[in-house]
Amino acid sequence: LVAVALERSVELVVALLGTWYAGAAFVPLDPTYPTERLRYMLQDSQAALLLTDAAQATRLAHDGPTLCLDRDRAILDGSPFFFTDPATTETQLAYVLYTSGSTGQPKGAGNSHGALVNRLCWMQQAYGLDGSDSVLQKTPFSFDVSVWEFFWPLMTGARLVVAPPGAHREPAQLIRLIADYHISTLHFVPSMLQAFIHEPGVEACTSLKRIACSGEALPLDAQLQVFKKLPGAGLYNLYGPTEAAIDVT
Repeated sequence: LVAVALERSVELVVALLGTWYAGAAFVPLDPTYPTERLRYMLQDSQAALLLTDAAQATRLAHDGPTLCLDRDRAILDGSPFFFTDPATTETQLAYVLYTSGSTGQPKGAGNSHGALVNRLCWMQQAYGLDGSDSVLQKTPFSFDVSVWEFFWPLMTGARLVVAPPGAHREPAQLIRLIADYHISTLHFVPSMLQAFIHEPGVEACTSLKRIACSGEALPLDAQLQVFKKLPGAGLYNLYGPTEAAIDVT
């Protein structure tokens, strides 16, 4: 297991892909979480490596193996770029995400490469991205929805657009991002969809083709407002526990 503690960025995407190229699984450590929670997850997971930056490394004060993308340039720049197929099996772990747990103590839920590939292939068959599509990655990577946001566009030749940290909480900023990058596909938890669809100017988001919702019950009002203000967009109501590779219904 490789613990990854980075803000949403291109470096984060590279870190997740690099972990898989190495044949390992990633454990997301969201920098917005309280420090004690992150330290608990790091200790509980028994990660072999912490992949992070200097700021988060100082905050976490981890005494195990640590690699800082912005500090350890000599190591990184001197690494040979001879990636080979790690011969990953279907049953090998792809990631371990920490949920709140029924006891209130975070617990790690692991998913295999086979389960993840099955889920992503289903999504492609159901919704069909192509080279003209742009997917907005805005879900914090501590939540499993982020996994399809990262890897669905990359495996289908669509474009991955990484939103700045904090953008998922700002409807006006999301509207600008959708317009600037011609976003066709994105995800909302229903409560954020409500805030987004009532934001002035949302009707300008005509590039949207697919809006996926999950994580909470979808209110009828949100559905009606989407159909009214964004008639060119499909609205898809998904559900699934973290343990079941993102969505099952």
